[in-house]
Amino acid sequence: MYRRLLRAPLRPVTYSRWLHLCVPVLLLAIWLFIAPEMPWMPLLIVVPLGFVPWVRTAEGLQAQFLLAPYERDGPDGTISAEPSARWGDRWRTLVWLETRMLFASVALSVTVWLPVTTVDLIGFALGAGPNEDLDWLLPSPLSPWVALLLAPLPLVLLMVIVVLLGELITLVAGLLLGPSAAERLTALEARTEQLLERTRIARELHDSIGHALTVAVVQAGAARAAGDPEFTARALSAIEETGRAALEDLERVLLVLRESPQPASQRPTLAEADRLLESARASGAAVDAELTGPLEKLPGPVTREGYRILQEALTNVLRHCGPVPVRVRVGMADGRLELEVTNPLPERPSVSTGAGSGLRGMRERASLLGGEAETGPHAGGWRVRARLPLERIR
Repeated sequence: MYRRLLRAPLRPVTYSRWLHLCVPVLLLAIWLFIAPEMPWMPLLIVVPLGFVPWVRTAEGLQAQFLLAPYERDGPDGTISAEPSARWGDRWRTLVWLETRMLFASVALSVTVWLPVTTVDLIGFALGAGPNEDLDWLLPSPLSPWVALLLAPLPLVLLMVIVVLLGELITLVAGLLLGPSAAERLTALEARTEQLLERTRIARELHDSIGHALTVAVVQAGAARAAGDPEFTARALSAIEETGRAALEDLERVLLVLRESPQPASQRPTLAEADRLLESARASGAAVDAELTGPLEKLPGPVTREGYRILQEALTNVLRHCGPVPVRVRVGMADGRLELEVTNPLPERPSVSTGAGSGLRGMRERASLLGGEAETGPHAGGWRVRARLPLERIR
């Protein structure tokens, strides 16, 4: 506590809180000039204002900037700037206005009285003669040297009172202007949506960019090993096409991150699965694909997430097993989308056992749609199997 008091004169928030305490003094001063015989009238004047919804917003913004400026950019601020939505918020705003007026009267008194006391002490020390205002405070007779030594004490006391009043008014603001339960729930939902969006974007980048880089690395390595100009030309063409698709995905994600008003390109769907299959074939994998049913009529979330699951499954095959035979089956049965990708494992596979972000991402995508995804060894090879419900999504 003592350290905070010693550091207080160096902290900008000390003076911003002092300013906040003194703002209502303007109303008090005007009213005392008009009707000094009724100093309590400002307490009644602010009563109707407490029930105006936007007054809570104005008071909250002022408290955020002057009382707790360090919380403005944080997600867990103790002071809300939302308008009053319920009667409980209006009553709390009214209590806050009344409390603020009382704090202002105290701040006005100490701000005027203590500096005046210092001036009187300095004047007495310089030979201005006795001052009746000091009789109740200091013993008489008082030496001028003693008065000069005591002159800074009222200013030190003023700083202590200002710091304590600032801390107290900030605490009261958190209690009376703090977010209500409904506002906290709304903020929590917004943060949850933001985290879900960030997770989705991270999966999008992992799947699209990871797939493009894997195809490019495999194609470049195969072209260098083959030494065939015709094969090299096909490899470069596949790298170009995959890179262009990855750039489109990256641009779309960046537009989302920047909150650009321009419409982002549509996410790829299973109707475009041939692009993935051809990319895997161009990388040397023998892909046996069977896509049945009207894939173009699938619900949007299912076809988009199904595309990403298929993309990640093929990427893992190329990354961990190389150009091996791959069996792809995509179809609809019993009100759900069935997606299965199987491949043999090499003698020394580098396939993860399920802890990788790509495998976890496939399971998360399926789970968000109410489905399931299984990844792991199967019949001497590796299998990715996803089941995504259709009726529930529609």
